[in-house]
This record gives sequence, C-alpha cells and structure tokens, in this order.
Amino acid sequence: MKSSIPQHVAIIMDGNGRWAKERGLPRYIGHQAGAESVREIIRVSQQIGIKYLTLYTFSLENWKRPKIEVDFLMKMLSKLIKNEVETLAKNNVKLNFIGKLELLPDSVKKEIKSASHITEACTGLTVILAISYGGRTEILDAIHRIGYEGRNLMDITEEEFKKYTYLSNVKDPDLLVRTGGELRISNFLLWHIAYTELYFTPTLWPDFRKEEYLRILEDYSTRERRFGGIPEV
Repeated sequence: MKSSIPQHVAIIMDGNGRWAKERGLPRYIGHQAGAESVREIIRVSQQIGIKYLTLYTFSLENWKRPKIEVDFLMKMLSKLIKNEVETLAKNNVKLNFIGKLELLPDSVKKEIKSASHITEACTGLTVILAISYGGRTEILDAIHRIGYEGRNLMDITEEEFKKYTYLSNVKDPDLLVRTGGELRISNFLLWHIAYTELYFTPTLWPDFRKEEYLRILEDYSTRERRFGGIPEV
C-alpha cells in the first residue's frame, strides 16, 4: 500500500451521539469514546506515512446544539489538546487548526495557540482540526480577504484563490471518509474536494478503528483518479 497511500485524508467523524444512544448512554459518553478513535487514526496515519489528516471536529452548525452539549464538547476539546500535545510533538506530529476560531471559548483558544507553538517544528504527519468550521464560510472569507487587498476578482485564478483559503499551503484531500452511514458532505472542505475520492461507511465513529481504516485505504489504492481525463489504455 505504501506507494499508493493518499497524501491527504479528510474525515467527517460522525456517529458519536448515535453510538451512545444505542447503548442507552448520554451523548457525552459517545464523544469520549470517539476521542479514542481519533488517537488511533492519528497513530495509524503517522505510521503508514500519510502527510495530512484533516478531521471535521466541530462545525459552525454545531453551535446550534444544546448549550450543555456544546459546553461539554468545548471543555473536552480543550482538555484533549492539552493532554495530547506533548505526545504528538514527541512523535513528530504537527497540529494545525482551521475555522472561525475567534468564536471559540478563551480556554480552547489558549490551548490551540499553545499546541500550534509546541508542534510548529514537527515535520511528520500534520493533523488539521476543523473547529467552528463551515465550507461556505471559508469561501466567503477568502473572497473577503481578496476584496480587502483591493484585487480585481476577474484576475483571480483557481490557483490564486486557493492561497486565500484556510488550507492555502496544503494539498487538496485525496480521500474523504465519512463514518456513521450518512451520505452527504455537510459543508466540509467544499472548495478543496472537487476531485477527492469519497468513501462512506456505516460504522459509527467510536467503532472506527485501524482495521477498517486500512481496508478503506486499500480500496483507495485500487481507484483510478482521472481528474476529468480519460482512462489510460
């Protein structure tokens, strides 16, 4: 698989709440269980040589959830970043963050700033956490930045436009995986996934582990990516 592994994998981590509900547990238990899947997928991605792993952690739409759940998620996120950053740094994993980060509580912003600093020199896997993120908002933000610079929109090419997005220096995802059985993109990386290979699995995120991840990567390795061209003879 080594020669055909994707350089950039993006994952919509869906199903924490349903996982908990199926077991008669409160939703927050599902989020805690999902955190172990995050650890394992980061570990496997690092081991097999994936360069970028982007995880849809918290969408702009998620702010509409009940306050008690949002508050728990923010506290858990802050704690996870703080507790995991030293281990990630020792394993040469860099942490980056994208989204409307200014909307986050100060406690989370503090840990994001610290984690970015601690891991900035790491050169292995880059884990990108999309937090308070929306794909349409990212595109609008890019347009606003272009306008702020006073540039003529008619002169902007696709390559130049990408420079104004949150992932300006990151290769577009080769593979997007969504867990939880839903067959939609949910406003994730809309600009960047034009030619991304998609894989949907019914497995709920807390149950998503190394074995299935490797099977999905094996499936990816058999696909022929044409980018609008025709098959090779």
